[in-house]
Amino acid sequence: MFGYYLDLALRSLKRNAGLTVLMVLSIGVGVALAMTTWTLVHMMGRDPIPNKSARLFMPTIDAWGPSAMLRNNEPPSLMEYGTAVALMRDHRARFQSPTYWINPTIIPTEVGKHPFVASGFAVSSELFSMVDAPFKYGSGWSDADDESRAQVAVIGENVNDEVFGGGNSVGKSLTIEGRSYRVIGVLSRWNPQPVYFNVPAFGGFMVQPIGVMLPFNTAIQAAVPRDGERPCLHSPEQGFDGLLRSSCLWISYIVELDSAQAVQDYKQYLQGFARQNFAWPPNVRLRDLMSWLDYRQVVPPGVRILRTVGIGLLIVCLVNTIGLMLAKFLRRSGEIGVRRALGAPRSAIYAQFLTEGALIGVIGGLLGLSLTWLGMLWLRLRFPENWSVLTQIDLGMLSLTLVIGMFATLLAALYPAFRAARVQPSWQLKAN
Repeated sequence: MFGYYLDLALRSLKRNAGLTVLMVLSIGVGVALAMTTWTLVHMMGRDPIPNKSARLFMPTIDAWGPSAMLRNNEPPSLMEYGTAVALMRDHRARFQSPTYWINPTIIPTEVGKHPFVASGFAVSSELFSMVDAPFKYGSGWSDADDESRAQVAVIGENVNDEVFGGGNSVGKSLTIEGRSYRVIGVLSRWNPQPVYFNVPAFGGFMVQPIGVMLPFNTAIQAAVPRDGERPCLHSPEQGFDGLLRSSCLWISYIVELDSAQAVQDYKQYLQGFARQNFAWPPNVRLRDLMSWLDYRQVVPPGVRILRTVGIGLLIVCLVNTIGLMLAKFLRRSGEIGVRRALGAPRSAIYAQFLTEGALIGVIGGLLGLSLTWLGMLWLRLRFPENWSVLTQIDLGMLSLTLVIGMFATLLAALYPAFRAARVQPSWQLKAN
């Protein structure tokens, strides 16, 4: 029976090709507009490291006290140097790392190549294990390198291509901010978006690729300048040493905890640490990665509202489709009257027109899929190159596009099918 209704639907679509094209376009455009906005919000808000996000936590401690009049009594998202160093020394987590954003100047040794700025981070050795950083050559530095302030560096593939021509540069020297560092690892094209281990630095999404990683203690000793947010309760003393002694907040902190008990123990440790080191009641937080991204509003409310905008656009296109279907179906009142007079029940009329609506939905969904791909391609051309990961469409979103196209059209076909099924055969036979 389905084959019969499908054949009727195909005949009807061919008979009224103009209306068919308009309905398919309406559904396709509506689905594409909705799915483009939904896909963008979905990719921006996705879990950046699904296999580990439940074990990664961001501790925050109020190092300023009640006089700072913190909003909602939330401790600042960043730490001052003294607190970060103390947490490193106590080492109560399985893995942990302070991080701060750097934009050092790299000076190629090859004649004719100009100095350039490479964005990156000063981190501890344990960060690479926490974030599963992929290496093309070599590896990260060791804990001993952290302690001894070794002059070593991990570079990104982009810097490796620029300075060393893309070959294995492990063991070679690289001049960073006027100092010579030994390359011990080259990252593969690693592009975490958002850069979840240092969200406060630039809001989460990094325009430039990660070009260089330096040991935290080494960067501090070399006074490698920091970039990004740096709120201060009081004006710091001049110079990098003044920044280290100040209460300015400029260091992010990330820890890995493998069990619920470890999380509880670490939170108790933070409270004890705050009670021991500050003169006011402890004010600490320990958020897991996804809660942290939500708290920091990595996907701003203005972007999230795009979902609602997408739904609104789809509804507008559906209303237009309902009007076109209603006109198309009611033009066939004579045909419906004859079928009803010959004994066809209303359920058969429903089945016939809903099958036709479903077929339009499949075709419109395929068109919407193509238009969605074009929309994401347009966004990719508009966005910085490093944000290309945000304009990808995964298999789940592809399937959802087709499902929404068909479901939306079936929804749009309900009222026209209802009106068609209510046609009185006696009136149509008399009229004809």
